[in-house]
Amino acid sequence: QVQLVESGGGLVQAGGSLTLSCAASGRTISGYAMGWFRQAPGKEREFVSAISWSELIRNYADSVKGRFTISRDNAKNTVYLQLNSLTPEDTAVYYCARSRACYRDAENYRDSDRYDYWGQGTQVTGSS
Repeated sequence: QVQLVESGGGLVQAGGSLTLSCAASGRTISGYAMGWFRQAPGKEREFVSAISWSELIRNYADSVKGRFTISRDNAKNTVYLQLNSLTPEDTAVYYCARSRACYRDAENYRDSDRYDYWGQGTQVTGSS
């Protein structure tokens, strides 16, 4: 089992920044890609970003590209998501997840079905 715990969410004015963290415990996340997803009220969960174990692959949703940055510290079993230039449209619960496997086609990491362990989420609110 892998336990994932997100932290760092909060209320931020438009244009502000936050750094989300996802700490893993139990079984390691070593060798697995990690992803961030978000779910806004009344909407389906959507892909935000993903990073491979080697950090060579980093995917972003078009809506966050250029504003959000994903990174990881494998020694600390932690994944980060830096959120810059926040807007009210970024308001959602943000979840981190561990991939089921390593996929040759990086587009697989955009699919939530490719992940098997999920955290409980952290709320991010961008105020206007």
